[in-house]
Amino acid sequence: MKSKHTDIIIIGAGPSGMVAAGYLQKQGAAFIVLEKQHFPRFAIGESLIPRCMDNFEEAGLLNALKKAGFQKKFGARFLKGNEMAEFDFSKKHGSGWDWTWQVPRADFDKVLTNEVSSRGADIRFGTEVLSVNRQNDLWEIETRDDSGNSKILTARFLIDSSGNGRVLANKLDLEAPPRIYEHSSIFTHIQETERPRGKEGEQITFEVINTQTWFWYIPFSNGDSSLGFVGPNSWFDQFPGTQAKRFRAMLAKTEYYKGRFDDYDFRFEPLQLQNISKNVKMICGKGFALTGNSAEFLDPVFSSGVAFATESGLLAAKLAYRELKDEKVDWETEYVAYIRKGVEVFSTYVKEWYSGKLQDIFFHPNPSPHIKEQICAVLAGYVWDKSNPFVRNHQKALENVHRLIASEKTL
Repeated sequence: MKSKHTDIIIIGAGPSGMVAAGYLQKQGAAFIVLEKQHFPRFAIGESLIPRCMDNFEEAGLLNALKKAGFQKKFGARFLKGNEMAEFDFSKKHGSGWDWTWQVPRADFDKVLTNEVSSRGADIRFGTEVLSVNRQNDLWEIETRDDSGNSKILTARFLIDSSGNGRVLANKLDLEAPPRIYEHSSIFTHIQETERPRGKEGEQITFEVINTQTWFWYIPFSNGDSSLGFVGPNSWFDQFPGTQAKRFRAMLAKTEYYKGRFDDYDFRFEPLQLQNISKNVKMICGKGFALTGNSAEFLDPVFSSGVAFATESGLLAAKLAYRELKDEKVDWETEYVAYIRKGVEVFSTYVKEWYSGKLQDIFFHPNPSPHIKEQICAVLAGYVWDKSNPFVRNHQKALENVHRLIASEKTL
């Protein structure tokens, strides 16, 4: 069993890990990436938000992604019965990117790993982390590859970007109760040969089934489209039969999209994820940091997953590099407090979506353009911009607007 030493080990080669790797490459840092699967591989998180673009750019990955021709995303549409709310990222509060992408993650992640690999990074696919132990300020990582070969790696710092694999959360007993309980998701892809032209066949759409349950439609530039539902476990329990039969029955519950996908075969048997919200006791500690879904996942409704993955991956890489250069790093302030602040903002919006208050705001017949711009900036992922009152005072701002709407109804 051979051993090898490096400064940083990144666990996971998804967007969070690749943003961390891209940044570290630019600094000339020594690192190894361990990835359990082989790429391309299917993954969820197919809708990005503009804040991701800042992170891809800083990590040196943006040009490679632009060349891939993914479907551009300029905003989002929400539907509820006869009501519609559209958000255009170019009409948001503050500065920042006005667009991003909708992506089949198998292709998207492969573009990222190809780019990082082409620059000489050591990415070890098909490599599972068996154990992690810390001794004398070094991590000792036992790995096993697809051929059954075991190796011991040592590193000064670990960045866990393993996503749903949640390697360190499991190995270090860091799991914690989620912020949102008992929500599940089911999804599949179709090859949409009769897709409408223009915005109708290009724009991501969320259709509200009931206050707690919604459907997504995400068209990709390759002709495929992603279809999925999110809601309480109890809502899914009412549909018997195979996954395909259940999904067909769920599609019949939609109003706007009902019948549109009836003649399409599913590209794969619909996949259901139970209890999708995740949380941890701590997102960093002595010599390690958790990023993206390996730390916390809220809910897919506002597509915040990849944004937090890239934001935390980039920041963890920056701080780890500084620390290894013997600079003083206050992880509690510079990492924990920063990431938690963004999570708290999005958490408020997710919770008020499911309370129905945010839906009332979205579907107001005469929304204030100024308020809509500020909420749009949050949906674009700029949840650290304190010039925005819907970031700075997120809970109070939403409550005040909803109170105003409720008072209008009583007049």
